[in-house]
Amino acid sequence: MTNPDLARHRWRIETRTRLSSAAMMFSLLVFAVLAIAPFFVARGTVQDLFFILTMLTLAQSWNLLAGYAGLISVGQQLFVGCGGYALFGLVILLGVDPLLAIPLAGIFAVLTALPTAFFAFRLYGPYFAIGTWVIAEVGRLLFAQWKMLGGGTGTSLPREAVREMIGVSAIGDLFAMKPAVALDALTYWLALLMAVFTIGIVYRLLRSKQGLGLAAVRDNEIAAKALGVDAHRLKLTIYLLTSFLTGVTGALIYLQKARISPDAAFSLTDWTAYVLFIVVVGGIGTIEGPILGIIIFFLLQNLLADYGSWYLLLLGGLAIGTMLFAPRGLWGLISERTGIAFFPVRRLLRSGPDKGA
Repeated sequence: MTNPDLARHRWRIETRTRLSSAAMMFSLLVFAVLAIAPFFVARGTVQDLFFILTMLTLAQSWNLLAGYAGLISVGQQLFVGCGGYALFGLVILLGVDPLLAIPLAGIFAVLTALPTAFFAFRLYGPYFAIGTWVIAEVGRLLFAQWKMLGGGTGTSLPREAVREMIGVSAIGDLFAMKPAVALDALTYWLALLMAVFTIGIVYRLLRSKQGLGLAAVRDNEIAAKALGVDAHRLKLTIYLLTSFLTGVTGALIYLQKARISPDAAFSLTDWTAYVLFIVVVGGIGTIEGPILGIIIFFLLQNLLADYGSWYLLLLGGLAIGTMLFAPRGLWGLISERTGIAFFPVRRLLRSGPDKGA
C-alpha cells in the first residue's frame, strides 16, 4: 500500500463482532422469556430460576474479582452473610421495608469490605485467599453473638413485613396472585434484574480503559505499575464493587428464604465453594463461562443430589479434571477451538477508508 493509500485509511479499535451483535439480540429474547416466566411456569420452577440467577450473579462477581483482578478470595460468604443480616436487621429492628433494605444491605457489605481490605490487601497469593476465609469466619462468629437477631440459631422475617412489602400487594392484585406467589415473583424479577445488571456492568468495565488496566494488573502487576496503572486503587475498587453485588445478592437470597442463621449465611460450601466450581468448570476470566457453569452445576445438583457425599466427590472430581485438561474451563476450550465469543472484550485493530478523505 502506497503512502497516499495509507493517508486515506484510518485505523480503529473494535470489540464488537457480528456474532456478539446477534448474541445481544438473543440475550434480549431470553430476558423477555425469563421476565414472563412467573406467568406460565410452576412456582417450584420460579424458585429454581431464582436459585440459578442468584448463583450466576455470585459467580460473575467472583469471576470479576479472581478472573480479572487476580484476587483469589475464598471468603465471599462474608458479604453474602452481611447482606442477609443487614436486611434482617433493617427490617426487624428498624422497621425498614424489605425492598428498600436490599440496596442498603449492599452498602453495608461495602462498609464491611473497607476495613477487611485494609488487612487482606497486605497479603498476596495463597495468603490472601486464606486471609479472606479467616475474616469471613470472624464475621460468622461475630454475627452469632447478635442476640437481637437470634444469636447462633438465627431468626425469621416477620410474616407481616414480608407480605406488606412494597410491590407484593400490587403484583397480587394486578395478576391475581396469592401473597406467597406474588412474593416469589417479585424476588425472582429482582434476581433477574440483578443478574442482568451484574453481567452488564462487568462487560462495560472490561471494555473500558479501566478494563485494560485490570487485565494488565492481572497478567503482570509490576509491569502494569511501571506503565502508570494504579494497581492498588483498581483492585480495591473491584473488591468493593464485588462486595456490593454479593451483599445485594445475599439480601435477595435471604429475603426469599425468610430465615437466616450464621452457619447458613456464612457457609463456605454454599456461597464460595459452589461458586468456585461454577466459574472454574465454566471458564474463569470469561463472561460466558459462569453462564455455562451454572447450567452444568444446576443439572448435576438435580441429578446427583440424592447420592449424598458422593455428589460432592463427583463435583470435586469434575473440577479437578477440568483444571487438568481444560485450565480455562469448558467455555475456554470451546472458544479456543471455535473462536466464538458472545461477549468479546478483546480489542481488534482494523483499518478502513477515511470517510473524510
